[in-house]
Amino acid sequence: MTQRRLSLSAVIASVATVAALGLPGMASAEYWHPANNEAGVIVHSEHFKSEKTREQVRAETEAAMRQGRLSYGESNYPRGAEAAPAASSKTRQQVINEMRSETAAQREARQLLYSAG
Repeated sequence: MTQRRLSLSAVIASVATVAALGLPGMASAEYWHPANNEAGVIVHSEHFKSEKTREQVRAETEAAMRQGRLSYGESNYPRGAEAAPAASSKTRQQVINEMRSETAAQREARQLLYSAG
């Protein structure tokens, strides 16, 4: 049985391969990471570092909206009092009773409205 010596180029190639495959994993200290939960991610807030205040970001966003630099959907993010949901005048039981007494056509229309596609 003979032993084969490792050449210097083989060692360098092995080290380069390990570094190339290992660095992306070490550099993945992102704000969120994949997780096996309902959201699909887990958030690590300590990984997020911002040098801007909330007011600075809001001012930049409003300036971009005025200049038309935002794509569709980015400019309708709720702000301040506009983000508060409207209060319902019905109780839970009233809504349940309405759903139980709806006709087949009303049920089909509601299901089409709230279906995924």
